[in-house]
Amino acid sequence: MTTLGIVLIAIGALIVLMTAGGWVSATRRARASEEALLRELETAQRALSQAQALDRGWDRTVMDAAALDAAARRLGDGAFSQPQLVQVIDKPGTEEDQAVYRVLTGDGEEHRITLGRSGDVWGPA
Repeated sequence: MTTLGIVLIAIGALIVLMTAGGWVSATRRARASEEALLRELETAQRALSQAQALDRGWDRTVMDAAALDAAARRLGDGAFSQPQLVQVIDKPGTEEDQAVYRVLTGDGEEHRITLGRSGDVWGPA
């Protein structure tokens, strides 16, 4: 074997190792962010249940429709995911209540849409 052959084999092995390491790292990062999102969604669901029990106006269907409308206005009519409720801010009274939604665009970018409440009407905060 020539010196060039040995160098090329070493470079090839290094590329394979770096690619495998990058894949493992990306997989771990994706799992960690997925677990964090699931915890965030569960927390929001519990808060929403508690808010619904305490006062009216936390109608999930109305809120989801308002989030979809706010996302369309903010991001345009392009492709984005169904908004996911990730945080409920139930302050005393009803005029300062807020709901935070997570939306992903087609390129994978995450956006947060915050809705405010006026009576039983939800809209962008």
